[in-house]
Amino acid sequence: MENNALMERVLPLEGVYNFRDMGGLKTRDGRKVKKGLLFRSAELTRMTSSDKKSLRPLNLKLIYDYRDREEAEKNPDPQIGNERHERVAVNGEDKTTARDEWDPETFYKTFTPEKFAQVYKAMPIRNASYQRLMHLFANPEKNVPLLHHCAGGRDRTGVGAMLLLRTLGVSFESIMDDYLLSNRTLVAYHEEMFEEAAHYVSGAQLKRFEKGFILNEQYLDASIDSIFNTYGKFGNYLEKEFGITREVRTRIKDFCLE
Repeated sequence: MENNALMERVLPLEGVYNFRDMGGLKTRDGRKVKKGLLFRSAELTRMTSSDKKSLRPLNLKLIYDYRDREEAEKNPDPQIGNERHERVAVNGEDKTTARDEWDPETFYKTFTPEKFAQVYKAMPIRNASYQRLMHLFANPEKNVPLLHHCAGGRDRTGVGAMLLLRTLGVSFESIMDDYLLSNRTLVAYHEEMFEEAAHYVSGAQLKRFEKGFILNEQYLDASIDSIFNTYGKFGNYLEKEFGITREVRTRIKDFCLE
């Protein structure tokens, strides 16, 4: 899909970065993901009343939050309409899976693309958050339309989006294009991150962080490779990690594709 067509799926909200409809992407069987069913975004806490008004017609059934308790208490999710809210932390409630990664000082001072790729490598395997997400996705009649999000809507949400879209049969190439779109939708968010980083690192170290923190293919590839190295095929992964059999996958596709 052309970059401009990808950008058309971004909803221009006042208080939320990177809110977009995951619909419109073509699948390998010639269908495409229906619009108005799957949404992704950055954190929702600064959503304005005007934003809420424009989102209510989406009739969301579920908002799924990948953040940990500390993040969610600091920046709570608002209620938009009648949707349910669930939160299961991708990195563990106490950040166990990437503890030193999330202490700001350590994160900025020790950041390398290789280290960040390791976080991506670990994310999709035996992760309680994605297991819960996919359990909910296996019942689309009950849980869709859904919105899933983290803080920036790029890393944890990027992996979640890859799982949802690949389950629907979207090619990895299209998934990667969609993932990298966050570099365009998060320019202001990245600037805020770089300003914060400047409190901890400077000069060449800051430049290295700025260059390495922007999303690139290496990161999502680490998640995808991890799945194939562990399970051989994506279908095996769906079945063993999430209990999503071929029959269940077909039912999800029939609900979400046109």
